[in-house]
Amino acid sequence: MSLIASSYEKFIWGYKLRQPNPTSSDQTLTPNPQFSYAAHLSPIKFVPVSGIVAASSAGDDTVKLYDLSTSSELDSLLLETSVTSLSFFTPPLSSFPRNLFVAADDGSFSIFDVDPFVLLKTIQVHKKGINHLCVHPSGKLALTVGRDSCLAMVNFVRGRRSFICRLKKEANIVEYCSGGGKFFMAYHEKIMIHDAMMG
Repeated sequence: MSLIASSYEKFIWGYKLRQPNPTSSDQTLTPNPQFSYAAHLSPIKFVPVSGIVAASSAGDDTVKLYDLSTSSELDSLLLETSVTSLSFFTPPLSSFPRNLFVAADDGSFSIFDVDPFVLLKTIQVHKKGINHLCVHPSGKLALTVGRDSCLAMVNFVRGRRSFICRLKKEANIVEYCSGGGKFFMAYHEKIMIHDAMMG
């Protein structure tokens, strides 16, 4: 098991969590340093992990990929706008993600192929910056919430935004439940759960 951490000091760290004595009833895990990088030029904001791959983004408009199995940096891309949220999609039974989804401060949503690390498509979703994105477990669509106080759905099969609605107030987080049948939106003071829309 791995633990990935980042900081406002621009570093990203990786640790292997090991049980000192596997035959013992003590379940305490000990972190052993795996890697440490001065990864960005500004504070790191997001570090999603999927299988053996991690990504990081910061205020320097750069997204980087890391291979946790070799403790190495795979690739990096300089974007034209600040990243506000990252999420991987990994097919079932795979340890390597297929796509990385990037939400941005200009309201756009970009889809990247992970191997090779290339931009496939950028879709304008919101009129203002996106606060958070989540990808459905099927990998066919995603939800976003933005500073324009809207909830939007991006359909990857059609390659466009397929739905948008105005919320009563701005949501900070949107996330699917594990099976994808429901999703929740988090506001400053409450969480609301909804049946998932498929489009």
